[in-house]
Amino acid sequence: MQVNKKILVTLGLMSVVVLGAMTSMTPKPAEDAGWKNLKVLPKNITKEQLHEVMEEWGHSLGVHCNFCHVRDEAAKQMDWANDAKPEKKMARDMFKMMNKINEKYFDAKKDSLGMVLKSGVNCYSCHRGTAHPEVTLPAGRGPGGPPPGGMGPGGPPPGGQPGPPPAGTPAPDKKE
Repeated sequence: MQVNKKILVTLGLMSVVVLGAMTSMTPKPAEDAGWKNLKVLPKNITKEQLHEVMEEWGHSLGVHCNFCHVRDEAAKQMDWANDAKPEKKMARDMFKMMNKINEKYFDAKKDSLGMVLKSGVNCYSCHRGTAHPEVTLPAGRGPGGPPPGGMGPGGPPPGGQPGPPPAGTPAPDKKE
């Protein structure tokens, strides 16, 4: 049985094209992508995943790349691996803190890369698009909750009855 050479050549070329397309779609780890100096993100993160994480952090803080990363003016490009900016160290520390909070209080699950799949808190939880969120307390409240006795500026707590008087307060006289 003779096989048509044109069909054989066509099938061979198509298989090369399909194989090439399939291998180019496989995500490459960050090391293969040229990324260096990953300290809190997984070493096997892909270029696309790394970019996605950086985009999320940037949007959560309302900042651009140069907030944490240094620009190499001589090379006219960003020096991603450079740790000269303190904001980069702070971002790493905050990422570690967020992971600890999610693991301890929200039973966060992780994917095969070690990235949190679903979390209780993330950067946006506090930052809300602001690089340096302002710490505020509710009106009339100090750190640690309401004043002793359970009476705040709004009167007794919900439920109607105030709590016990502060320590050292003389007991009221009982009238019989």
